[in-house]
Amino acid sequence: MCTHCDKLSEFCLLSLQAADLSKPIDKRIYKGTQPTCHDFNHLTATAESVSLLVGFSAGQVQLIDPIKKETSKLFNEERLIDKSRVTCVKWVPGSESLFLVAHSSGNMYLYNVEHTCGTTAPHYQLLKQGESFAVHTCKSKSTRNPLLKWTVGEGALNEFAFSPDGKFLACVSQDGFLRVFNFDSVELHGTMKSYFGGLLCVCWSPDGKYIVTGGEDDLVTVWSFVDCRVIARGHGHKSWVSVVAFDPYTTSVEESDPMEFSGSDEDFQDLHFGRDRANSTQSRLSKRNSTDSRPVSVTYRFGSVGQDTQLCLWDLTEDILFPHQPLSRARTHTNVMNATSPPAGSGGTNPGSNGNSITTPGNSVPPPLPRSNSLPHSAVSNAGSKSSVMDGAIASGVSKFATLSLHDRKERHHEKDHKRNHSMGHISSKSSDKLNLVTKTKTDPAKTLGTPLCPRMEDVPLLEPLICKKIAHERLTVLIFLEDCIVTACQEGFICTWARPGKVGLLSSQNQANSPSGTVV
Repeated sequence: MCTHCDKLSEFCLLSLQAADLSKPIDKRIYKGTQPTCHDFNHLTATAESVSLLVGFSAGQVQLIDPIKKETSKLFNEERLIDKSRVTCVKWVPGSESLFLVAHSSGNMYLYNVEHTCGTTAPHYQLLKQGESFAVHTCKSKSTRNPLLKWTVGEGALNEFAFSPDGKFLACVSQDGFLRVFNFDSVELHGTMKSYFGGLLCVCWSPDGKYIVTGGEDDLVTVWSFVDCRVIARGHGHKSWVSVVAFDPYTTSVEESDPMEFSGSDEDFQDLHFGRDRANSTQSRLSKRNSTDSRPVSVTYRFGSVGQDTQLCLWDLTEDILFPHQPLSRARTHTNVMNATSPPAGSGGTNPGSNGNSITTPGNSVPPPLPRSNSLPHSAVSNAGSKSSVMDGAIASGVSKFATLSLHDRKERHHEKDHKRNHSMGHISSKSSDKLNLVTKTKTDPAKTLGTPLCPRMEDVPLLEPLICKKIAHERLTVLIFLEDCIVTACQEGFICTWARPGKVGLLSSQNQANSPSGTVV
């Protein structure tokens, strides 16, 4: 398990299964630069060898094999390609040699480990250009790195993530935009604007249908890849959100009628409790499409960590994802009322609404939007508690839902629900236009607020975390979901593993959170 620290020029590789965690497999000390990001090539990894890319604050990228303790190559060694900090580095899915590197300059570069970088600064020619992005090829007599240069948005390109099938690339920038590209054809699929400030992190759902971002607005935002629109926001952090990640082991799809399950008994066991629940879940999710009329119960679990040192867990259920579809009969333990759908976004249509946002008569109260209550602040009935205990192992529908209509939210504008402790001040619908002017981009943030690119807070469902727990003394930088535990790391350099909830349910796990063992989830 790797982590990095800006304060120390060290890079350590630890094994979670090692008998003595104080003895790293490999340790390297650097002078004049610090490791900032890394990525393993899982396609070529074996017990005897693993290809590891490490990005640095001065712009270089190093390819090493920590098991063989070999240093293979150093890319951008003379900093002729880019002199700015490496913000993200990832292997291209399905490739043994291609990798993508993002910099704080706002540029991304495609490298091939088999090619050299050259002794002079590269020259480029335009390959494709679109709204707020351009792609150039390296102009050279012989093939050299980088193969491609991407210029995306304004300001630093903070992170990118490939879709599970490797066909699409989601990028988040300091200008506050999420941009999703078709990686092979270099086409822009859709965009989304943060509520305020830059976006710092991004991740895909296991089936590739949803993207979650986090950033300087202290919010997590859920964006539909199919409809190209924001479907929910989550408020629970008190500072910038640094990492978001889906949990593939608790994401579930349940048929309301067990007789309709087409797989074997072994597949059914694997889906809920088995050895490879992540792969089984992704397979089941991929089978669901817009033409499937069977009642299905869907739960996506994702987590987030931030500079407020808190870990938050969130659930996305079908009442948020499919507000116009009847609820599954299997979810009798969750009290959910009908909800309106957010306005349809650019580049997609809203199923059931022909691409148009839903409007209500002027003299009527708009239908309520669902609002997920966090369990520490919600009253849970005995029936709900028993139900959550039974379903805790698969984390399906563990939270109660209450409703808050648009009319009620506007009347309670100055109450707790609208007093957001953002890192740059309280944001309300009246003052957000002024605060959004802090970040200067070609797209005026004041003009995007209230549009499908950036809906207002009252226009989309508001999620609150199932669990929100302070777990560190310094800002958190890593969040990884494993089958038997959750792994976090902080800026101080500590790597922690946290036990998952068992069949005792979520409420019992909260009681354990206060125990000396440190189990929070």
